[in-house]
Amino acid sequence: MAILKYMLLLLSLLSLLSAEESAAKTAAPLIPEKAISISGIEAVETADVYDAVGVDYPSFFQFWKDDRDLKIKIKLIPSVEASLRAFYDAEGYYDANFTLTDLPDMLKIRISEGEPVLVGDINISSNEDISEIVLFEKGEIFKAKKFIEIKSRIIEKMLQEGYCSYRLDTKAYVDLEKHTADVVYELDKGGVCTFGKVTVKGLETIDEQIVKSRVRAAEGKRFSTELVQETSTAIYRLQSFDSVLIGVDRKFYNVVPVDIQVKEMADPYHIEAGAGYDTYVGPRIHANFVKHNFLGNAQQLRIRTLWSSLEQLAIVDFYKPVLFTLYGYDIDLGITTGYSDLEFDGFRETKTFGKTFLKYESGDFRLITGFTLEAIEISELDDGVELLPSYAYDNFLLAYPYVDVRLDRRDSKLNPKFGYYLSAYSEIGLPTDSESSLYMKTVLEARGIYTVSDLTMAVVGKIGAIDILDESAHGIPESKKFFGGGAYSNRAYGYRELGVVVSPTKDLINGALSMANVSFELDYPIMGDLYGAVFTDNTILTDQSYNYTGDIISSAGVGIRYITPVGPFKLDVGFNTHDPSIYGISFQIGQSF
Repeated sequence: MAILKYMLLLLSLLSLLSAEESAAKTAAPLIPEKAISISGIEAVETADVYDAVGVDYPSFFQFWKDDRDLKIKIKLIPSVEASLRAFYDAEGYYDANFTLTDLPDMLKIRISEGEPVLVGDINISSNEDISEIVLFEKGEIFKAKKFIEIKSRIIEKMLQEGYCSYRLDTKAYVDLEKHTADVVYELDKGGVCTFGKVTVKGLETIDEQIVKSRVRAAEGKRFSTELVQETSTAIYRLQSFDSVLIGVDRKFYNVVPVDIQVKEMADPYHIEAGAGYDTYVGPRIHANFVKHNFLGNAQQLRIRTLWSSLEQLAIVDFYKPVLFTLYGYDIDLGITTGYSDLEFDGFRETKTFGKTFLKYESGDFRLITGFTLEAIEISELDDGVELLPSYAYDNFLLAYPYVDVRLDRRDSKLNPKFGYYLSAYSEIGLPTDSESSLYMKTVLEARGIYTVSDLTMAVVGKIGAIDILDESAHGIPESKKFFGGGAYSNRAYGYRELGVVVSPTKDLINGALSMANVSFELDYPIMGDLYGAVFTDNTILTDQSYNYTGDIISSAGVGIRYITPVGPFKLDVGFNTHDPSIYGISFQIGQSF
């Protein structure tokens, strides 16, 4: 993870904010202001009241600011009483009174909040169970915002489940004398709707079939707003459009046509270069070049380069959506070729490789099958670590077909709260000469995520085996074997630092033929977008195929997560539970479950 880049960005933002604050102090205000003071606030949040009248109230983190420094723009003063009335009505305090004293240098406001309106009767008449959505309870304060939110959630439920012809009537009968509010929800879900004909407009260099291959809201499927969102996401992932608009507001007897309007990318070139820090390879620099919509039809050409003291990498990727259609399934093509030079503990892997694959993806299911050719050299590395057996240092030519299957039923790819994830990968190494080994490598993974209140619980299990089917042959490169450590494995160790485990605190530099790893994690919000976490990782690595009875290296640790638009920024510190002097620190963007 390029943590240095994000630190530099953060420092730049802080410098900008500091400069703006200094400029604001020295420059004369453009709009006349005066001090403001509000008293009598008891039942609601003070910050919410000031926000309602247009005054910025200092947050918890702005501890250097004083309430006495608060100011209001003079032009807002005539609307203050109306703003307070609207706010307190929405909070359920309909008989709140406000006394405004407009002095030359200050606006003083005295609030008498009065008695709140409480929820009385709750009447639900529905042919669909909505009791879990109507969260009002008798005796609680009636808030208009909550009343409206419940209505919105009922509508959302209907559209997600395919009832686009629902009839919903909601009412709130407020008695100001009794200070009660009776709420009524009447719902008739109507018949099930389906998607109709799909039309695409705005295409210039891309075939309509390319876009339609990404449509999850296909004709005849049960209507769902989730499928509409998945369609939008899938089309954007073609990375060839500046805008994608999907209209589903027409309806003909419970059939909803899907109208897609796209705008092809005006600037298809993307060039990126930067420096950063990775928890495995340390300081690094990288450069990427991407040509979107390469030669039309949403094809993509990408060149990636990376350099650090531990790793050098250069890769060229070509991707073609919808190479052909087989039995109604649209199949994509990918081609990759490249070179890498990577240091492990005790040895170096130099590799030239090329692979081609076919991919089918629809919603939460993905299937990839392909063929890879790798020329690998394993050489000694004089880094003070014990050496591998002499026969391990050699040149290898690997050729293997592979299959990669995934089922992703998580509610979010960036920061899931519920769901599960299953994947399976298998490759079969084919002999390329008399010394090459026939082998099969398989990796299975399962993740489960569940949230109770604000506590998110996750478990991730991985198991793998390499079966060398021809023991008389040369074997396989050490780098093809299993290693542990890192953000997606055992967080008391760096990426791929763990070899064959010989005790709860000791491992070898040799890779393993069998691997199992189980991680448990609990995430809980601390404040706003800041979360705390505790976790444990448990790893088995043995030198025999299908042997999972060896010693276990266990770690435990704590971490923090800060939620960003591209996923949580994670910082984890893990310790070996048998020897806390063995520890690791890892950074990443995105969840490990």
